[in-house]
Amino acid sequence: MVMPLAFDVGVNYISCMSPDDQQFFEALADVTFGNPFSPKRAALIVRLAPGATLGDLTRDREALARLVAPRLAPWIAKKTLSSDERRLIEPALLYVAYHRCVPHIDALIERQARQGGAPLTVTFADETIGELVRSGFVESEAARYFALFYQLRRGFYFIYRLLAGECDSMRRLRESLWNNLFTHDMRGFNAALWNRMEDFSTLILGETGTGKGSAAAAIGRSGFIPYLATERRFAENFSETFIAINLSQFPESLIESELFGHRKGAFTGAIDHHEGVFERCSAHGALFLDEIGEVSIPVQIKLLQVLQERTFTALGGRDKKRFSGRVIAATNQPLDRLRADGRFRDDFFYRLCSDVIEVPTLRQRIAESAAELEQLVRLLVERITGSPAPQLVEAVLHSLEENVPRGYPWPGNVRELEQAVRRILLTGRYAPELARIARDEDELLIEKLRAGELTAAELLERYSAMLYRRLGTYADVAKRTGLDPRTSRKYVESARSG
Repeated sequence: MVMPLAFDVGVNYISCMSPDDQQFFEALADVTFGNPFSPKRAALIVRLAPGATLGDLTRDREALARLVAPRLAPWIAKKTLSSDERRLIEPALLYVAYHRCVPHIDALIERQARQGGAPLTVTFADETIGELVRSGFVESEAARYFALFYQLRRGFYFIYRLLAGECDSMRRLRESLWNNLFTHDMRGFNAALWNRMEDFSTLILGETGTGKGSAAAAIGRSGFIPYLATERRFAENFSETFIAINLSQFPESLIESELFGHRKGAFTGAIDHHEGVFERCSAHGALFLDEIGEVSIPVQIKLLQVLQERTFTALGGRDKKRFSGRVIAATNQPLDRLRADGRFRDDFFYRLCSDVIEVPTLRQRIAESAAELEQLVRLLVERITGSPAPQLVEAVLHSLEENVPRGYPWPGNVRELEQAVRRILLTGRYAPELARIARDEDELLIEKLRAGELTAAELLERYSAMLYRRLGTYADVAKRTGLDPRTSRKYVESARSG
């Protein structure tokens, strides 16, 4: 049993902690409050616990926690601790308590996600909160830390599971999403921001089909939810705290009603009261406004007022209602161009962009790591079939190798790949439209040219390949470029093989 720790606030004793212990506990604090998707945190874990699994210790989560307990034991046994000693060991106490209850939290998350409905009873809460109280935390603080443990684990669970991929851009995306939930320094989050994150709106950018909705869902399902100790449950079910609305699917006349709701008789056809998404979103939830680039200036002005004042009024109503949730918005359109054209207000943009997160394209991910395509196929097959199904994975990969041109830019991104997998499972084949491939490759050439990402040799290769697609012969390519036919053929074939 862990004995209570006495802590005299304001009393400073001379610490007898060795320099080695001080360095260990200081480094462990960086791990405790660090981003699990950060290379810096992973390096710290390896340094503190050689042989431990990187990241969140998913496969060996007890490795470092087991190492911490013996280092903590002498300090737990002390009758009194100085403020410096308490400051040093407190993160270690939290770290050990968190990892002890991680398996129970994971089971709760999966059960709640399957069952939905009302929040489930948390049978292990008393034990975890009791451990924190015996470690010197007051009961209300212990209950808050327990709720934070639940939030941390949901954050990791949804970021890791919804956004798979091991390339650099996906690792950076996961790191950015974690920072969006807990800030870049969890010490500041823990001290002052854990119940203020609704004040930080988020703008997610990326092409169609990249997974902006998954990124938004990872944020929206991972907000802080208080634990109600007397009822032995959390205040809400996380699966119902995230509300998404695609603004492009509603005509202009209905968008305001869907956002803010309307009262009976507000307009022709309003035969009853209607709650909009701002009213349905809970204080612990998040509202995802997809395709924000599609909304008109008048709607932007009303949304700006909600973000500034945190209040809204239903159409045909007079009462101001409070909105206490978090706003996440996304678009696949170039906002710089929309702003320059006067179609997206600058003040609205600046209200939305507390954080801007960009989701990488599939072609970028494959360019960074050839293994990315295979990993995604494995994940998609498992999601579709409910099991790993290695034979089906191999069949899909073989079909893609046979029928999809090398260097295909996947203009529909992960969404297109998912449909390609489904089509191969049904028909055995996926063949992209060749005319569209040519158009996409031409656009990619222009994009890379504007970005200054091509060497002179690459430019000649891609330009020669584009001319060959249009003109059809190496002789015509040579005539247009001023190269001899043999050289033009070399450039075209080099572009194909690349």
